[in-house]
Amino acid sequence: MVNAPGGAAPVISAWTAVSPLGLRGSDFAAALRSGRTAGRPLDPEEWSVPFREASLVPDFHIRQILGRKGTRSMDRATGLAVTAIRHLLTGEREFAEAERLPGVDEETGLALGTSTGSAQSIMDFTRDSLVGEKPFYVDPARFPNTVMNCAAGQSAIWHGLRGPNTTIAGGRATGLLALRYAMRLQRAGRARAVLCGAVEEFSSARAWLEWHARADGDGADSAAVLGEGAAVWLLEPDASAREHGRKGLAEVLGLEFGCAPDATAARTVLAEAIARLLHRTGVTPGELSAVADSGAPGAEGEAERAALADALDGKEPPRITAADTIGDTCAAAAAFQIAAVLAMAERKEISPGATALVTTVDRDGVVGAALLRIR
Repeated sequence: MVNAPGGAAPVISAWTAVSPLGLRGSDFAAALRSGRTAGRPLDPEEWSVPFREASLVPDFHIRQILGRKGTRSMDRATGLAVTAIRHLLTGEREFAEAERLPGVDEETGLALGTSTGSAQSIMDFTRDSLVGEKPFYVDPARFPNTVMNCAAGQSAIWHGLRGPNTTIAGGRATGLLALRYAMRLQRAGRARAVLCGAVEEFSSARAWLEWHARADGDGADSAAVLGEGAAVWLLEPDASAREHGRKGLAEVLGLEFGCAPDATAARTVLAEAIARLLHRTGVTPGELSAVADSGAPGAEGEAERAALADALDGKEPPRITAADTIGDTCAAAAAFQIAAVLAMAERKEISPGATALVTTVDRDGVVGAALLRIR
């Protein structure tokens, strides 16, 4: 369990998203409630993958967006993360890199979630080491892309962030785990402000890994469309946000996690985690104004929906499921769920003072829940 220290809940004061709905958070917010899905057919001549469609970030060309300097060997996951953080730091203003958000300095921390980093980079580098004339005939500039913390490290370098830098991996729960880590950094006095979020890329390597994982499972999630993108937000003390002219968008009241050996047990474990979270924060099921579930495909998703029904005593708050629109973004799923709540709050679709529950369940057994109070 993670609760806010001393009764002073940290606030999320800024956010953005690079998603299949567009390159900016405003695109994500505008299209989220439109009902349209971002899945598009894949060109078989371009993509040698076992799926016919995917939800890709439109017009995402790293060199066009970030420039030619320093991007020759940048992989897609890193490019998505660097772009999202740049948009957050500049308030999504064009050509405004020097106009950074006040209060976000070089001591700002970064907690970024991912799956394995870039699966495509790992596989390409490994293949080059096997098929080259000699094992050492590989491009050394691409080696950093093979480590899990490449996106977080490159983001810090690009944006001059010298505070604590952490990479978190935990399947669909990654975004919530990154949020918990950011809160712990603040509680320990290691960082006053922390950029937090998660990134996931679409690639041939990820598509084939997912296809094999589904083949080994119950097959129920075979229709889920894979998505990609990055969602990030700024977590800071409320006093710090007000000092720099920012209005907190949402307070983080608490988080709860658990681990289940299978999807059947996930129902009970997640229901218990939600019940603990509501009890410790003093919020009743009837007071929830929204639930952002992961929309996980297959047995995990069924367990999540059943757990919500059990924990909320039959109450049915409005449901927000970003996965219905942008697809299965895996490691970035929970981050996009939080972004969806923030987007709805900005549009006044969730009233100030209302609470929103964010839940997640992963096929590797991690389940979790976070409670946000809209400001």
